Amino acid sequence: MCSPVKINQISLDESGEHMGVCSEDGKVQVFGLYSAEEFHETFDCPIKIVAVHPHFVRSHFKQFVTGGKKLLLYERGWMNRWKPSVLHEGEGNIRNVKWRGHLIAWANNMGVKILDMISKQRITNVPRDDISLRPDMYPCSLCWKDNLTLIIGWGNSVKICSVKERHASEMRDLPNRYVEIVFQFDTEFYISGLAPLCDQLVILSYVKEISEKTEVECCARPRLDIVQPLPESCEEISSDALTVRGFQENECRDYHLEYSEGESLFYIISPRDVVVAKERDQDDHIDWLLEKKKYEEALMAAEISQKTIKKHKILDIGLAYINHLVEKGEHDLAARKCQKILGKNTELWEFEVYKFKEIGQLKAISRYLPRRDPVLKPLIYEMVLHEFLESDYEGFATLIKEWPGDLYNNTIIVQAVVDHLKKDPQNRTLLRTLAELYTYDQRYGRALEIYLTLRHKDVFQLIHKHNLFSSIKDKIVLLMDFDSEKAVDMLLDNEDKISIDRVVEELENRPELQHVYLHKLFKRDHHKGQRYHEKQISLYAEYDRPNLLPFLRDSTHCPLEKALEICQQRNFVEETVYLLSRMGNSRSALKMIMEELQDVDKAIEFAKEQDDGELWEDLILYSIDKPPFITGLLNNIGTHVDPILLIHRIKEGMEIPNLRDSLVKILQDYNLQILLREGCKKILVADSLSLLKKMHRTQMKGVLVDEENICESCLSPILPSDASKSFNVVVFHCRHMFHKECLPVSNTVSSVQFCNICSAKHRGPGSAILEMKK
Repeated sequence: MCSPVKINQISLDESGEHMGVCSEDGKVQVFGLYSAEEFHETFDCPIKIVAVHPHFVRSHFKQFVTGGKKLLLYERGWMNRWKPSVLHEGEGNIRNVKWRGHLIAWANNMGVKILDMISKQRITNVPRDDISLRPDMYPCSLCWKDNLTLIIGWGNSVKICSVKERHASEMRDLPNRYVEIVFQFDTEFYISGLAPLCDQLVILSYVKEISEKTEVECCARPRLDIVQPLPESCEEISSDALTVRGFQENECRDYHLEYSEGESLFYIISPRDVVVAKERDQDDHIDWLLEKKKYEEALMAAEISQKTIKKHKILDIGLAYINHLVEKGEHDLAARKCQKILGKNTELWEFEVYKFKEIGQLKAISRYLPRRDPVLKPLIYEMVLHEFLESDYEGFATLIKEWPGDLYNNTIIVQAVVDHLKKDPQNRTLLRTLAELYTYDQRYGRALEIYLTLRHKDVFQLIHKHNLFSSIKDKIVLLMDFDSEKAVDMLLDNEDKISIDRVVEELENRPELQHVYLHKLFKRDHHKGQRYHEKQISLYAEYDRPNLLPFLRDSTHCPLEKALEICQQRNFVEETVYLLSRMGNSRSALKMIMEELQDVDKAIEFAKEQDDGELWEDLILYSIDKPPFITGLLNNIGTHVDPILLIHRIKEGMEIPNLRDSLVKILQDYNLQILLREGCKKILVADSLSLLKKMHRTQMKGVLVDEENICESCLSPILPSDASKSFNVVVFHCRHMFHKECLPVSNTVSSVQFCNICSAKHRGPGSAILEMKK
């Protein structure tokens, strides 16, 4: 439709199928956008306002209103003729009309009215606050938030009105509805338009400001504000200045705000521009973050709203973030983010690895490469390992230790390490890593050789874990050199896999190690290595003399003659003394103690152990001309040999150190012996008397004899069945019972008779204690 004059307003019903148009030449047209129905009406003056019924599409709601000097309602009646009726007049021009449901709200020069179309009653009048503002220059803005909530903006004042039902008891002559102002607040700018946004308001504001250059008030850009209504104020949520053409010459009436409720679209209309505003969604927010290069925040926002975003994909944002970090040179952070962003996408992982290779940053991404679910191509891991092998042996060793051996071709990496070892054969890091690679490849023998060469702490763990005892039979010396204690424990714990004979044979050229092994074997079991006890005598004498004497004492398989020969050759006095005494030559042993050691205490101790009178005699004879020895004998001989034997042999005039003290000690020892004997005698006498009394009490007690007792000889009841007959019974203290006639006649001269049973069993005969006759 084209109009030769200015169109003042259009109005659509809620279905969007019918439209009303009013123009500057006074014409009003209502027609169907998709049907042929149409209504034309011409007035004498320009019509500024038109509003069709929200449900105009229904046949019984064919209504619309126009505003000018009057508010006219047009209804289609009989024979499709339109009938006008005046709803309001007399208060100046109608400047705004909004129709929602059964309520029509309009604004004129005096204020805002609401009409209930059901009762055809006006239910409220909201007066204009600031009457100093021209209503034609600062028009009223109206919008319905819902069927019962009207929002009014006029000048710099906002009112939110709620239409409520009046209680039946309050009606009388009043309308059945009334209006309550629930929110009211003032703004800092003049209002050009209003629109609801959930529980908030969208306000199009007309702004005036003072020019810094001329200090004259001028028009500024219009603002689109979102505010949160409060009971007596409002909270600004956001505010945006809009750039439209010719805003410097525009007035408040030149701007309009329309909105599409279903699509959350807002239209800002100015004389030269129409600006469309829509509620910003998460896609818009992400766009803004990406524009500002805030990739991490954009990624986080996309993850939070992944079910609602339509324009963006998390993966695309993540890849852009990685590229951004790479461009900034933050390679480690970029590599770390790959774990989260690339996830299980193997193709993207491989693409990123090649990208890092191009910029020479394979090391940065190596720590974050996936190792399980997913697993990349072996070539990727091999490429990273080669990069480290060329420049960082320690890093290469770390990767080999951390990565599972099935991620790459082990043979290729082993060959690469071997090639590098040709240049640096003693490099311990490469050797250790090669051993680990051999272990992954189950070539344990070669790994073990390297570990032993390096003296690596894991060598014993490797042997146990993979049962490599067959591989170490010829490497026992290396193991002992590395850690003899652990090696011996391992060999002894696994005798079934490596025999004692094999170990001794391997250590033949290393007697010091052979001794360590045999010594520990002997401590575990004195009999297992008995065939080597003769050899051990020399080994102990050479490498471990402190343990020679304990070995000679504990071993039952050691040849004493051989041991004596070795000890005499080496002049081992203590060991020789022990062997001589063990072989029965105590006198020679004592002589060695006295002559070689010159230790009277040790000689006395030796004589005490042997407890031989002739030995004491030899000791006295040897000591008789040596005063210090005599003192030692006097101090210790008293409890074993009669000290008179020694005292009689002391030459007159010989000076003996501490003789007085020694004699006092002998007398004290003698007195002590006397006291001990007397004490023991008293105890024996008391015990004998006590036992005698106990025996007497026991023998005085009676013995129960009843029908259950039997004769131990004839095994018949001891008591006769007929109590009237006479009987004789003998009862012993051991509780054995006999018929008198069943006892054998004693052959002894003594008249005392003993129990035959107890005498036969050697338990001590019990004499008869009771003879019963009847």
